[in-house]
Amino acid sequence: MKKAIHAGLRWTSLRLRLVVVFALVALTAAVSASGIAYWLNREAVLTRTQDAALGDFKQEMQNRAAALPQDPTPEELKRTAELMANSSPGYSVLLVDEQAGGRTVIGSSDLDSFTLENVPTSLQEAVNDRQKVTAANDVEYHVYWQRTKPKGNPYLVGGTRIIGGGPTGYMLKSLAQERDDLNSLAWSLGIATALALLGSALLAQAAATTVLKPVQRLGDAARRLGEGKLDTRLHVSGTDELADLSRTFNRTAEALEKKVADMSAREESSRRFVADMSHELRTPLTALTAVAEVLEEEVEDLDPMIAPAVTLVVSETRRLNDLVENLMEVTRFDAGTARLVLDDVDVADQVTACIDARAWLDAVELDAERGIVARLDPRRLDVILANLIGNALKHGGSPVRVSVRTVDAELVIEVQDHGPGIPEDVLPHVFDRFYKASASRPRSEGSGLGLSIAMENAHIHGGDITAANSPEGGAVFVLRLPMDASGLTGEGGVR
Repeated sequence: MKKAIHAGLRWTSLRLRLVVVFALVALTAAVSASGIAYWLNREAVLTRTQDAALGDFKQEMQNRAAALPQDPTPEELKRTAELMANSSPGYSVLLVDEQAGGRTVIGSSDLDSFTLENVPTSLQEAVNDRQKVTAANDVEYHVYWQRTKPKGNPYLVGGTRIIGGGPTGYMLKSLAQERDDLNSLAWSLGIATALALLGSALLAQAAATTVLKPVQRLGDAARRLGEGKLDTRLHVSGTDELADLSRTFNRTAEALEKKVADMSAREESSRRFVADMSHELRTPLTALTAVAEVLEEEVEDLDPMIAPAVTLVVSETRRLNDLVENLMEVTRFDAGTARLVLDDVDVADQVTACIDARAWLDAVELDAERGIVARLDPRRLDVILANLIGNALKHGGSPVRVSVRTVDAELVIEVQDHGPGIPEDVLPHVFDRFYKASASRPRSEGSGLGLSIAMENAHIHGGDITAANSPEGGAVFVLRLPMDASGLTGEGGVR
């Protein structure tokens, strides 16, 4: 049955980047909009307040200050200033008159809060600066203003002179109300910015869910496909680019499944062919081996011209018999029918028996502690040792040294020869099937399966074999097996 992948959502780095980008864009837009809105509102509020206050002040100067007599008394200036201030609540008025003899008379609506010291010197100079009357300037004196913050409180200070003679007037208006209104606006814009940021994060999350969910499903499907679940398919809906990608994935997975199925069928057919051929060859080989043994016993009595041919037939028959046995062993590993039959093995005795059975005692040095007992398959251990030691004797140099030790509950058997070593380009392939280091010598005594079979037998124990060159010269093969392979077997010691 085809399976559709519905992967759960996860917080991925791509999702995080998408949310962060959305948030930054929203934050930038919100801050920019809020800043512009605040600045525009601030200018509008201050300009409106300023224009209204200065307009009222200018009108009062024309109506009241201009009506004062020449050289008014301080009381007259004070009373006029109070009337001007009362006509437009919210600001104070200061009138200054320069009289004959250089005497200055001052009248203020509120001497406690507004004196001449509260007027910036630059503003006083601007107000008293007499302008030249031209076509572009039809009056000698203008209204000037300035915003100040004495003691941190915002104020608007304005001033002008009576044209044609009269007192100079100054006004002081508090901008505290406008400041409070602008602060409230700033808080409102800040809250709006925070809400926009939150909204953008939620929108980004929703967009990420919409965009990344198909990508997540595709990733999960690809992982399942990589794990060998070739029947994995994606549920496809929609007509966008991600839907097209999902359809492409499904077509690719389907083609891959068909290709692998065809390859598996051919491989299975090849395995059956090798197994059947090896099985069928055993009967005639058994007969040939028996005849070869009889001929070998009579070789000394044969004609000297015939004896070499008989010897060659005997040797090749044995070689063919070994090759068939190795092929049958390989097919058992490929088919998964190889089994472990475990027993308690004294490793030193097992190595000695392997060397003695093959008459290698004179060519092999054994360094093994007595009493090392491991629970392994003795027949398969013998196959591993025979292949490693035989390979060292055949391709290396005598003496071959075999050392046995235990490291962290692991059996380690090291086989070292004193030959020229293994070429670096050959090392990665020494355990490959039918691999021979010299392509110019395809016919040799070995089949190219020995080390491969040794590796398979190590793997079935849960172990491994490594090959390297010793700094002292020669090749070193290291076999590592668990001291107890029971965990790899089922009931009866069979896997």
